[in-house]
Amino acid sequence: MLAQLSSFIPAPLHAAIVHLPMALVVLVPVFALVALIAVRRGARPLRSWGVAAAMFAALAASSWASIETGENEEDRVESVVPEAALETHEESAEQFLWLAVAVFGIASLGLLKGRIGTAARVVATVGSLGLVVAGYRVGHSGGELVYTYNAASAYSGNTPSSALSATRGERSDDH
Repeated sequence: MLAQLSSFIPAPLHAAIVHLPMALVVLVPVFALVALIAVRRGARPLRSWGVAAAMFAALAASSWASIETGENEEDRVESVVPEAALETHEESAEQFLWLAVAVFGIASLGLLKGRIGTAARVVATVGSLGLVVAGYRVGHSGGELVYTYNAASAYSGNTPSSALSATRGERSDDH
């Protein structure tokens, strides 16, 4: 049964998981803005902002899952990717997670009525834009691991010479 179940789990899992927070980080500001406008037009905060708060929660949870799967696969990829590039990606991912958790906490206060809820909804909506910037940094550094340093070759069994050259800081035309 476990063997059959594991055939449905993609490998590497991190590569499959990271796409969810990257998609959510683009969608969350849209949901937050629409919910913010709806509440300002008289909708109940719990109902309309609840959807935005759930999106913030999903973003934080999927960011955590991405970090966990990345840490599980780090040993395998570090044989191909320079340590500095891996650390840059890891640090930006951790910053993104903490920012996502903080903005989710603020967004949760947006479920309240009154001044606290209003302020929290505005701050969370603005914070969602900061998440886009932080998400870009994580995605860019992850893309460098894959496209500049060929991190995927750690799973294919054969490392192209260009990836090895890049990990050593050499240029392919120096050979």
